[in-house]
Amino acid sequence: MADEIQVNGECHCGKIEIKATVKLSEVRACHCTDCQQMSGAPLRAIAVAPAEKIKIKGIPKEYIKIGDSGNKRIQAFCSDCGTQLFATDMERRLYNLRTGFLEQKNQLVPRAHVFTQSSISWIKY
Repeated sequence: MADEIQVNGECHCGKIEIKATVKLSEVRACHCTDCQQMSGAPLRAIAVAPAEKIKIKGIPKEYIKIGDSGNKRIQAFCSDCGTQLFATDMERRLYNLRTGFLEQKNQLVPRAHVFTQSSISWIKY
C-alpha cells in the first residue's frame, strides 16, 4: 500500500472544498489542550499536507492562535457553518487538515499520538 493518498472534502454547508495529497504515515491524533478547547472534543485527528499538494476552493475564515511556546499558527474554518478545516504555519508551508471533514476519514488512522501529557484520562491508545 502506498503511503500517499488523495483526500477531498468540503465544509458542512459546501462553501469550501479542499483536495490534497497526504501521507498516511503522518496522520496524528493531537491531545493538546488547544485542540481540545478549539474542537470541543478530547482530541483532534490531523493529516499533514505540504502546500504544493493542497488545493482550496473558497475562502476560509482564519484565526491566528498563539501557543504557549509563542509560536503563531493559522487556524482555518468555514465562516458560515463553522467546520474546522486546517491549521498551518504563518508561511503556509505545511497544512494540518482536520480529518473529520474529509471523505477518506476512515482510511486516515492516526499513526502517532502527540501531546499525550494533556490527554483525557479515559482515552486509551
